[in-house]
Amino acid sequence: MDFPLLVFTDLDGTLLDHQSYSFQGAAETLQRLQHHAIPLILTSSKTRVELEALQEKLRLHAPFIAENGGGLFIPRDYDLTATDLLETAGDYYTMVFGRPYSSIREVFETLRPRYSIKGFGDMALAEIIALTGLPEEDVERARQRDFSEPFIFLAEPRLEKLQEEAGAHGLQVVRGGRFFHLLGAGQDKGLAVAATTRLFQASCPRKITTVGLGDAANDLPMLRAVDIPVLVQKPDGSFEETRLAGVRCSPFPGSRGWGAAMTAILDEWLPQLGLGHSGGPEMTENTL
Repeated sequence: MDFPLLVFTDLDGTLLDHQSYSFQGAAETLQRLQHHAIPLILTSSKTRVELEALQEKLRLHAPFIAENGGGLFIPRDYDLTATDLLETAGDYYTMVFGRPYSSIREVFETLRPRYSIKGFGDMALAEIIALTGLPEEDVERARQRDFSEPFIFLAEPRLEKLQEEAGAHGLQVVRGGRFFHLLGAGQDKGLAVAATTRLFQASCPRKITTVGLGDAANDLPMLRAVDIPVLVQKPDGSFEETRLAGVRCSPFPGSRGWGAAMTAILDEWLPQLGLGHSGGPEMTENTL
């Protein structure tokens, strides 16, 4: 492994369009990353099984970070040298940063009546489909959770009070693009991104530069942990509020904005590395 650029990306509202979950606007840029063997690390609130399906669809074979930094999963045949001390689970080396889902649900059930909240564990399949617009097979994957509980408020949110009580149980609440998430205190995308970067750096003789792309509040720890942070525009044209120095903002929302921002970064970096613009044959979402 010897490539000094490492890309971490959120999915919903970032690499994937908010409503359609399409990545068509980023297809050409994804091809360029693959052509130059630049690792793309999916860093999402999605579950391990959801990300496995997306890895296959995107033709990726790389580590990924599930459930807002709850766990890092590295394919056991992936070319990293610093995995000897990691735990193994099936086909993966793993690093776990989150609390088990069963313990999170136990706390959630005590909080639910006082704060009028409803989690994935309380919802029928049809309700999650209506809230997300996902097909049934994707919702089934989303329900196979390891480290976090997505939820909605059924009444006026009392977020500060909920945060305070969750903290007393060693948990926290973070806001994503569609849902709030109850997860372990201290768990976030930034912690997992930093650990992943260290593993890659231990396998790379050159200094690695990291890129992170996200659109929501739960992405901010990831953006703080990278060298080149990118905020992707929301569907209404706004951006998540941040005082992060040096943050770049995409010119468009969703996959089109992701593609434009990442293309600009590649146009800067590839010539410095002695590589041209070549992106290989044109690709579409159907061929990825």
